[in-house]
Amino acid sequence: VQLQASGGGQVEPGGSLRLSCTFSGSGWIMGWYRQAPGKEREMVATMTGGSTTYADTVKGRFTISRDVRLKTLYLQMNDLKPEDTAVYYCSSRGMYWGRGTLVTVSS
Repeated sequence: VQLQASGGGQVEPGGSLRLSCTFSGSGWIMGWYRQAPGKEREMVATMTGGSTTYADTVKGRFTISRDVRLKTLYLQMNDLKPEDTAVYYCSSRGMYWGRGTLVTVSS
């Protein structure tokens, strides 16, 4: 399984970013995770078929979605906060990982 995330960057608090991750395979079980400096990797959002789950810290602000035809996973991130600063990774089944993309939220 090959995964490639993109779309990170620097944004001011309250801003938005959309991350993308191209994948091979079915993409049935996919997720976004993040790792902030000095912290462990944590789940941000997952999608299994049509069902989604979100970390409490991002509920209402982030949306995970998938385009099966384009084989692309998305993470729309709105109302970003400084504590969202991290390297974001996409994953297939929690087993395969792509290279991360850095998101920095600061003014």
